[in-house]
Amino acid sequence: MAIPATLVRRFKTINDLSYVNQRRSEILKAFPKACFNCMSVADTLAKRFGFKKHKTDLRTEVVAGITTFLTMSYIVILNPAILGEAIQIEGYSASQITQMLAIVTLLSAGIACIVMALYANRPFGLAPGLGINAFFAYTVVLAMGIPWEVALAAVVVEGVIFIIITAAGWRDAIIAAIPKPVKFSVGAGIGLFLAIIGLKEMNVITADAVTFVELNPALAADPIALLSLLGLLVTFVLYARGVKGSIVIGILATTVLAYALNAAGIGGAGLVPELGPTTYNITPLVGAFVGGLSPAVASTGAMFSFALIIFTFFFVDFFDTAGTLIGTSQLGGFLDKKGNLPDIEKPLMADAVGTTVGGILGTSTVTTYIESATGIEEGGKTGMVALVVGVLFLVSIVAVPIAAAVPLYASHVALVLVAILMLRGVTDIDWKDVTNSVPAGLTILMMPLTFSIAYGIAAGLISYPIVKAAKEGSLNAATPAQWGLAVAFVIYLYVTTGGL
Repeated sequence: MAIPATLVRRFKTINDLSYVNQRRSEILKAFPKACFNCMSVADTLAKRFGFKKHKTDLRTEVVAGITTFLTMSYIVILNPAILGEAIQIEGYSASQITQMLAIVTLLSAGIACIVMALYANRPFGLAPGLGINAFFAYTVVLAMGIPWEVALAAVVVEGVIFIIITAAGWRDAIIAAIPKPVKFSVGAGIGLFLAIIGLKEMNVITADAVTFVELNPALAADPIALLSLLGLLVTFVLYARGVKGSIVIGILATTVLAYALNAAGIGGAGLVPELGPTTYNITPLVGAFVGGLSPAVASTGAMFSFALIIFTFFFVDFFDTAGTLIGTSQLGGFLDKKGNLPDIEKPLMADAVGTTVGGILGTSTVTTYIESATGIEEGGKTGMVALVVGVLFLVSIVAVPIAAAVPLYASHVALVLVAILMLRGVTDIDWKDVTNSVPAGLTILMMPLTFSIAYGIAAGLISYPIVKAAKEGSLNAATPAQWGLAVAFVIYLYVTTGGL
């Protein structure tokens, strides 16, 4: 076996490589065996992920992975907080359910990232998606009254469908059927939706019989509201300064201050959550989707609702992932001359597998995170970045009890910042063109005003072909697929608003 070049350079007085190899036994005595093992691992990783081809190295990839993990790790707290409002399990306290959800969040994220690393070799981090988890909890379960087990079944089915259409190469046809203004507006609509949820939980806004919503009239005397606003300000400052992990720091800073005030007898009841015993038992969640399959097909109405839920999960996951992959790949210089990501089916497949596994474990749709851009900015270019992110998620399981200890309003501080960042998608919309502005505007407005992501998407898809045909004076202005989607969502609105 040839001596690694790093060791050759260590012996500056020896220029003859053959001589070094002849003295191999002596060198082995001089250096610990572990050194050679480390070098062997580094060399293996370099070959496996193609460091030389991508002009990168192990240190750069590891740093990029840590950076990506820090910027997206807020989901470990936010996902359990959001899903925990919709999932109730007999015999388990709210804090125990939060811990269960934190574990499955970490497991699904870790597995999805490792699949992305080993199969797709791309530097993208994955975890349960923010926004789609809100649709799962607030729209499907709480508003529509769908059992959470049925919602999980929809996630699993959506993941399987995603796998099939990715393997079959039908991605382009599906993308083409969705109008651009709707694609570009979904993120902003979800952002406004999440902002209302976050500000309400922070006691910054409240319900009003006349104006529907208003600024909390007792805001200045409300400890939760004041503490939340302080935490939000800290998070804004850290994010503006480019501090890595600013969202997590903001959540933890708010939490620590809450416990400090509570210990001092300031703030009253509700400032910190009541903690139950720690649990790592996730059996009530794992495989729960199986129990949701029978109710989903119990009647024609149930099947139709189930199909529409699947479509919404699929729609948001598919296009959010595609947009994230293209956007972050552009930043990293991964796109070809035509603006396409070579072998995009591989990261899409990793995403689909992650969604399926996540649904089986007991969490909402797993998707590719835009926060992956932070690791790419640090120089990350290969799947080694995703591998580091995945390992860190799995290792973080030991810190699960922390998730249950975080007050809900503290986690929603981060939700407001993320909501604001999601609004940037509106810049891609051509607001001067009525065929863009009407469906995009309706999509964005209807999500927060109806408290439903699905209704927002429905408004956009229904209005687009109508406005398009009206402007151009022909029904052929919109494609048959777009008219088909519009009709499907008209039926959906009819059914879900008491028509049947």
